[in-house]
Amino acid sequence: MRKEPARRAPGALEAEVLNVLWSAGEPLSPTDVQARLEDELAYTTVVTILTRLHDKAIVTREKHGRAFHYAATDDEAGLAARKMTKVLDSEPDRSSVLARFVTQLSDSDEAVLRDLLRGSK
Repeated sequence: MRKEPARRAPGALEAEVLNVLWSAGEPLSPTDVQARLEDELAYTTVVTILTRLHDKAIVTREKHGRAFHYAATDDEAGLAARKMTKVLDSEPDRSSVLARFVTQLSDSDEAVLRDLLRGSK
């Protein structure tokens, strides 16, 4: 009996591709990304993932000859901040969401936030 490969969590392929782009430190072609991925993904799958990331404005692309080269628009912290902002923007009662978020912070995270708001970090 042949065992089916485990399904990836939603967004796992995008995360793998982003990790490749972040570690490269320079724009990469889909072929370059494909070669650096641990999984053996089809070229068309890599192009599809990069296109989706571009459509979400998570990566930029520039034409190099016949191919595009892709680069991440943000680092990991920037991407997380973008996601948090998107969630906040989708809520009708922004101040309640922020208040609830702050009350759930650990003491150390609250201290970091206070320092950031004061401009000390």
